Amino acid sequence: MFGFYRVAAAVNKTVVANPTANANEVTKLIKEANKQNASVVVFPELTITGYTASDLFLNQTLLDAQNSALKDILQESKEISTIAIIGFTLIDSDRLYNTALVIQNGKILGIVPKSYIPNKKEFYEKRQFVSGRDIVRSSVDLFGQEVPFGVDLLFSDGKDMTFGVEICEDLWAVTPPSNHMASNGANLIFNLSASNELIGKHRYREELVRTQSARCMAAYVYASSGVGESTTDTVYGGDALIAEYGSTLIKGERFSMQSYLITADVDLERLRWLRINESSYSDARRKKTRTVKLSNLPSIDKINRQIDPTPFVPSSDQDIKSRSEEIIQIQAHALIKRMSHAHIQKALIGISGGLDSTLALLSTHKAFDIMGWDHKDIIAVTMPGFGTTKRTKSNAIKLCEALGVTLKEIDITELSLKEFEAIDHDKDEHSVVYENVQARVRTEILMNMANKEGGLVIGTGDLSEIALGWSTYNGDHMSMYGLNSGIPKTLIKYVIASFKSQPKIKDIIDDILNTPISPELLPHKEGEITQQTEEIVGPYELHDFFLYHFIKYGAKPTKIQHLAQMAFGDKYDKASITKWLKIFLKRFFTQQFKRSAMPDGPKVGTINLSPRADWRMPSDAEVSAWIEELER
Repeated sequence: MFGFYRVAAAVNKTVVANPTANANEVTKLIKEANKQNASVVVFPELTITGYTASDLFLNQTLLDAQNSALKDILQESKEISTIAIIGFTLIDSDRLYNTALVIQNGKILGIVPKSYIPNKKEFYEKRQFVSGRDIVRSSVDLFGQEVPFGVDLLFSDGKDMTFGVEICEDLWAVTPPSNHMASNGANLIFNLSASNELIGKHRYREELVRTQSARCMAAYVYASSGVGESTTDTVYGGDALIAEYGSTLIKGERFSMQSYLITADVDLERLRWLRINESSYSDARRKKTRTVKLSNLPSIDKINRQIDPTPFVPSSDQDIKSRSEEIIQIQAHALIKRMSHAHIQKALIGISGGLDSTLALLSTHKAFDIMGWDHKDIIAVTMPGFGTTKRTKSNAIKLCEALGVTLKEIDITELSLKEFEAIDHDKDEHSVVYENVQARVRTEILMNMANKEGGLVIGTGDLSEIALGWSTYNGDHMSMYGLNSGIPKTLIKYVIASFKSQPKIKDIIDDILNTPISPELLPHKEGEITQQTEEIVGPYELHDFFLYHFIKYGAKPTKIQHLAQMAFGDKYDKASITKWLKIFLKRFFTQQFKRSAMPDGPKVGTINLSPRADWRMPSDAEVSAWIEELER
C-alpha cells in the first residue's frame, strides 16, 4: 500500500515473576496484532518475567520458567507472520543480558542486547545485567537454534521496511543506538521499555520519542511496562507511543488495568525518500551491520490514517496564529535587508484587491512599521483593465487608504489597446495575447515607476502560482523582489486573516478573503468576475496537496492520487483528482522555464521552488513518465 506498514505497540498485563501468565497475555496480543494486519508488534522490556523481578533474575528457577514460557509463545505463533519483539533475559558466556527477541512464525530471528544499563536512583540494573553494546557479529544457541546476537542487527523485508531495536535507557543516552541504526538504513525503530511514572515524566518521554523519530528520519514505536509491575518503590503506567518523523501518530492510555494494543500506519516509503533528499543523512557515518531477512509480512488493504488535506496549514488555531506571525516577520525582515542593502527607501506594489497583492502590501507595511519608515514611501498602484471589477478595485483602494500608503491609479486599457494595435491583434479576440499584454503593461508601469521614484518593485506571486506557472512570463512573473514566493495559496489566506486584529482593516480583509481568485484579465459581465482561476487550472487546495507530496519526498503520481482521495473524501471524486493531477504535472514540467528565471525572494517553509534555494530542474524535462505512471 504505497509503502505504508501497520505497526503496533502492546502493553501486556504483567504478573511479576510469573512467566506463564505473562506468556498467555503476550500470545493473545500477538494474535490480535496479526488479526489487525500489523507487520510488527513490540512489547515492554523484560516482557516474560516482568521488569521489576530484581534479584530474582539471579535465580535459576525464574529463568527456567521464562524459557519454558518462551517456548509456548513460539509454539502458539508458528502460523503467525506478524513479527513480535519481546523482552527476554539471556545468559551468554556466564553473563546476564537484558535483550529483545525478534520472532516470526515461531522462530527467533535475532536477539538484540541492551547497550546502556542504568545504575541510578530507583534503577539499579547493573546488579543483574551487563551491557551488550560491544557485542557484534556474534550468535548464541537457544533451544538448539543458532540465533544472531548483537547490537549490529537490522531486520528487513527487502522492500521499504528496515527496522532496528533498542531498549529503554538506550533512548535516553547521549548517543542512542538508534542513531547508528538509522544511519545504516533502519527507518523504523522499536523500543522495549520500563519507564516509571513521575509527575510530568510522560510529557518528556513523548517529546523524547517524537524528537528521536525526527532526528533519525524514522518511525519510532515505544512500549513500556504496565501497572502489573511491582509498586514496591515506583509505579509503571504502561505508556505506548508511535511517532513518525517528529509527529506523534498515536498514544496509548496510561494506567490501564488491562492489556492493550495500539496501531498506526507508518509511511516508510516516504521516509526513505526524505532521507535521499537530505545530505546530512547521507553524510552520517555507517557501521558494519548484519541484516536479517524477514518472511512475508501481513499486508493492509486500506490505510488507516488521517491524511491532512492542507499539509501547508497547521492543524490548530494557535499554531496557525504563531505560524502566520512568523511568516510576516520573515517577509518583513527579508524586505528590510533587501531595501537597506540597496539603499532604497520606497517600495512599489501593484495592488489588485486579491489575496497575493494584499499580503505583499500588509507585510511591506509591517516592515516599514518595524523600521519606523514613512508609510507614504509605500507606493501602491492600482491598474484597472478590461476585467477589473468594482469590488476588487474598491477593496484595493480602501485598504491602501486605511494603511496610509501612497495610492496611485493608472488605467491600462488605453495602453493595452495601443499594444494590440502595434502588434496587429484584434481587441475582440480574447486569447492569451489579450491577457498577457495587460499583465506585461502592468509590470512595465511598475518597473518604470520604480526607476522614476528610486523604488523597489515588490513581487506578489505565491508558491502555488509559481508551481503551476500561472503568471505571464516577464509580466507578473517578474519583479525586483518576490516577497510571496515561498508561501502557498492555501496558507496565504490564513496569514492575511491574522491582520483582522486591526479593526480599521478587518471588514476589508473579510471581503478580500471572500472574493473569487481571478487575474481579472477577461472582460467582466455586469460587474461580476467572469474568469475564475480555479475553474481553469483546478482547486488550489488540490494543487498545494499535489505540490507538497511531489516535492517533499518525490511521491509517485499514483500515491499522490490515492492519498488525495483519502484526504478529501467525497469532496472530489477519483476522476476529478486524476484530471487536476495531470494538469498539475503537465504545468509543473512545462513551466519550469519561468522558475529558472524567477526573481529573488525569501524561503519561508520547507518547500521552495527557487533555483537558488531548493529546486533545480531542466526547463525541457519531459513529463511523460509521470503521466504514464498515473495512467498505468
